Amino acid sequence: MRTDLCDKFGIEYPIFGFTPSEHVAAAITRAGGLGVLGCVRFNDPEELDAVLDWMDANTDGKPYGVDIVMPAKIPTEGTSIDLEAMIPPEHRAFVDRTLNDLGVPPLATGHEHAVGVLGWLHSVARSHVDVSLKHPIKLIANALGSPPKDVIDQAHAAGVPVAALAGAVSHARSHIDNGVDIVIAQGYEAGGHTGEIGSMVLWPEIVDAVGDDAVVLAAGGIGSGRQVAAALALGAQGVWMGSYWLTCAEYRLGTAKDSAGPSVVQRALLAASSADTVRTRIFSGKPARLLKTKWTEAWARPDAPQPLPMPLQNILVSEAHQRIALSSDPEVVAMPVGQIVGRMNDIRPVADVMADLLAEFDAAAARIAGAGGRG
Repeated sequence: MRTDLCDKFGIEYPIFGFTPSEHVAAAITRAGGLGVLGCVRFNDPEELDAVLDWMDANTDGKPYGVDIVMPAKIPTEGTSIDLEAMIPPEHRAFVDRTLNDLGVPPLATGHEHAVGVLGWLHSVARSHVDVSLKHPIKLIANALGSPPKDVIDQAHAAGVPVAALAGAVSHARSHIDNGVDIVIAQGYEAGGHTGEIGSMVLWPEIVDAVGDDAVVLAAGGIGSGRQVAAALALGAQGVWMGSYWLTCAEYRLGTAKDSAGPSVVQRALLAASSADTVRTRIFSGKPARLLKTKWTEAWARPDAPQPLPMPLQNILVSEAHQRIALSSDPEVVAMPVGQIVGRMNDIRPVADVMADLLAEFDAAAARIAGAGGRG
C-alpha cells in the first residue's frame, strides 16, 4: 500500500485519519499514516496551541495535519451576543422540552455552560490556522470546502498543502480553481458534513475531472483494507478516514479521566448497524450524517422546528450536546458518524486497526492480481 503521497508527506501508508482526539491522531501518525486533528472543538486558541505542543512531542517526529471548519462569514459575526439574538425563542423552547422529555439532566452547579462552539465561526477558524502554522504541521484541511484565497496563500507560504472536502465534481473543480492541492472526494456514506452522491460513483468521477491538477483522497464508508484497495483501484492516491477511529482505545474525548471501558458514545456506536444513521441539518445547520438516536428522532417529529442555518444551529444545540455528552444514556447521544459504523464492533488500539487495514489490503490486492487480465 504505497503511492506517491507517501513520499510527498513522508508517511508509510496513504491513510489520512481525521479525528477530534489528539491521542488518536498521534497514534495514527505513529502507526505510519497521517493523523489529522480536528480543531473545531477549540474555542480558545491557547488551548489548541497547547494540544499541538503535545502533538509535537508525541508523534516521534513524524508528520501530522489539522482540520478546520471555515464556513462563509455571515454579516452579524463578531460577538456571541449578536448571534444569540438571532435564535428564535421557540427553537430554544423545543430544545429544553426535548431534553426534559429524554431525561437528560441539566449541567451540574458550577459547570461552565457552553455559549456555542465558536470554532464554527469564520473568525475563530482563522485563528486556528494562525496557531497551527506555528507548529510543524504538514497539512491543513477544510471540512466546508475551499478556504478563502488568502488563507490558502498563507498556508502555501509556509510550505503547507491545503485539502478540501468535495461531494460533487463541481466542488472539486472549484477547489482547484481556488488553489487547493488535495481534493477529498467524500461520498454520501460519510459521517459529518456530506453530499448526496455515493462513494463508488463519486470517487472515479472526481478522479477523472481533476486529472493531474490535484491529488484525490477517497472518503466515505471506508473501514476495511478491501475498501482502501477499491479506492486506489478507482484512481485515488490515498484514503481519508474519520468515523472508523471513533471506537479506538485511544479515543477518550469527553470521557472522565478515571473512567474505564467504552464511553457512552462508544457504547452507542458499538451497538449500531450500518442502517442506524441519518443525514440531517440538526447538528450544525448543514447536512451532516449522525448516529440515529432518540435525539435525532425528536427533531424528525412533525412538531419539531426547522434547523437554523450555520452557525446558529450549532449555538442553539451546543449546551444540549454538552449535557448529552455528560449523561449516561447511549440512546440519546448526538454524534456524527458514517454508515461504516456497522463495522465498528470492537474497541481496539489504533495500531491494531492499522495492522488489520494493511493485512486486508494485501489480501485484496492478491485476489485482484490472481484474477489476471482479459487473457
